[in-house]
Amino acid sequence: MIFFMKRTGILFAVVSLLLVTGCVSDRENRCHDMVTQVATIDSLLAGVYDGSMSLGELKKHGDFGIGTFDRLDGEMLLLDSTVYQVRADGKVYLPPNSTTTPFASVCFFQADRREEVRKPLGYPELCSLIDRMAPNRNIFAAIRIRGDFSAVRTRSVPAQNKPYKPLSEVTKTQPEFELGTVSGTVIGYRLPQYVKGVNVPGYHLHFISGDCRRGGHLLNLRLEKGVVEVDELDRFYMILPKQSEDFGKADLDRDRSKELKQVEGSISR
Repeated sequence: MIFFMKRTGILFAVVSLLLVTGCVSDRENRCHDMVTQVATIDSLLAGVYDGSMSLGELKKHGDFGIGTFDRLDGEMLLLDSTVYQVRADGKVYLPPNSTTTPFASVCFFQADRREEVRKPLGYPELCSLIDRMAPNRNIFAAIRIRGDFSAVRTRSVPAQNKPYKPLSEVTKTQPEFELGTVSGTVIGYRLPQYVKGVNVPGYHLHFISGDCRRGGHLLNLRLEKGVVEVDELDRFYMILPKQSEDFGKADLDRDRSKELKQVEGSISR
């Protein structure tokens, strides 16, 4: 009987391990090729800046992405499972997992296409290259560019205090940074036009220097040489801040396209 019980216990443990491993594997498969988003871009434009998800929880949904922080305290880059915070002084910080975010888009990055760049490209030419690499403009595309740059211009935003102003008002006095010649990484997304109001249609990119000391929301660049990688994503999952009174009261009916264009500092192509 004792021998039977031992064998049964061992068998149960092995079966349980297989089941758990299978569940983890299935979860990872489901998460790949999927963007997980916290809140909406229009709620951020409307001034809903209080964080609704911790960074620790956010990292369960991806190892790559962009966003911002509680009270709009800087620009977020999630790269290789590490969250970087570029504050209004242009410097990079490592926030604790307890820090929260009011808006972010993350994924588990796995490059579907990769191309080496051996000649200088400005921002419009780089976008054209990505469009050729990923011609389907109706699905999401995560973008990672590692290389040497002869020019990079970024910005960040200072932490806000209540009553919060709309984002278009905040960015009127945003600090901008000319990083000059620098090595680093650009990360972000190219999103379809139909995500208007939910996220940023077109290109939305952030930058961090190779020494992880400088960065921000990307406004312009010139890539001298590097590697461009694209991960095409065909699934989308949204987590809304249902406990937030400000989110519940925000006017999300109005068209905020002009505000978004001003905030993003879009470069004409």
